[in-house]
Amino acid sequence: MRDVLDTILGWYSAGQTFALATVVSTFKSAPREPGAVMAVSADGEVAGSVSGGCVEGAVYEVARQVMETGRPVLERYGVSDDDAFAVGLTCGGVLHVFVEPVNRETFPDLAEVAAAMAGRRPVAVATTVAAPGAGVGSGAGAVLGARRVIWPDRVSGSLGSEGLDVAVDDDARGMLAQGLTGERHYGRRGERRMDEVAVFVRSFAPPPRMLVFGAIDFAAAVARIGTFLGYHVTVCDARAVFATRKRFPDADEVVVEWPHRYLGRTEVDGRTAICVLTHDPKFDVPLLEVALRTPAGYIGAMGSRRTHDDRMKRLREAGLTEEELGRLHSPIGLDIGARTPEETAVSIAAELTQHRWGGTGMPLRRTEGRIHGTP
Repeated sequence: MRDVLDTILGWYSAGQTFALATVVSTFKSAPREPGAVMAVSADGEVAGSVSGGCVEGAVYEVARQVMETGRPVLERYGVSDDDAFAVGLTCGGVLHVFVEPVNRETFPDLAEVAAAMAGRRPVAVATTVAAPGAGVGSGAGAVLGARRVIWPDRVSGSLGSEGLDVAVDDDARGMLAQGLTGERHYGRRGERRMDEVAVFVRSFAPPPRMLVFGAIDFAAAVARIGTFLGYHVTVCDARAVFATRKRFPDADEVVVEWPHRYLGRTEVDGRTAICVLTHDPKFDVPLLEVALRTPAGYIGAMGSRRTHDDRMKRLREAGLTEEELGRLHSPIGLDIGARTPEETAVSIAAELTQHRWGGTGMPLRRTEGRIHGTP
């Protein structure tokens, strides 16, 4: 949604109706994750992608129909048994795409949602994407295409029944706290352990944080690739002469402070990545003492094998347990033969991605099974 937001806000502000197609679930080697969107204007302009080019033509035709009828639809795209190229998904995956008409009447909170996204304030949007026997505005409990916007402290709209609203509010806030987007299933009135109704919850959480410690040339490359991956990047170093905005133009923040003190007062959650590039004991040992006792999802430290062994010895002497030390990725990065700062940044980004999604780190030609595994 972020990729097409400016475009659709232009259409929305002009009072136009446009179609929004959203990937709500995937199976096997689908090319895009749930939450990927493609928008089609009344004039036929297209923004975004749901499959990287595989089924966009078919989705475009559905989008045109949805704008004509005013009724949302859930479409399934996958490899045809008769013709693998019939719907374009030659990769073998399956996509469920929800296509809906959007305008000021159907989505009155869109501008406010966009403002929250721009201000890095958390908000979730829940939409009923499947409800057998329930048409748009049917009153049969769940309402197909109904939408509810959930903030941490308030809500707007309804999915068709009070019970369903309450159940979705609870789940959506939990998903929002973790930055998760996906489909949830309920009974028509919010009953748990039932799957009559599918609700797609799209979380617009603030971007995850990447904390880069050590204002060296490698840090500049890591900050650049961190921004590219969607992190909110902070570079921190105690040396003011090195920690400057000019040297780190791609970072969101540049902080001059002793690293362990800064980290000690900084909010860290399970999506946070901490990259310690100082490889100087007076900086990295106190810093890692703090880092390894936070809930950060990834903690990596740069250094040679000798530096690593010395660092681990010092951390044990400082009282860290083997379980805490086991969280440390050191030396940082995957073994891809990286030498330059840019190549090293790619190595670190690769390990971050592997840690998040559970890949093997092996060349794909040497692996079997699904390419896009379950995280």
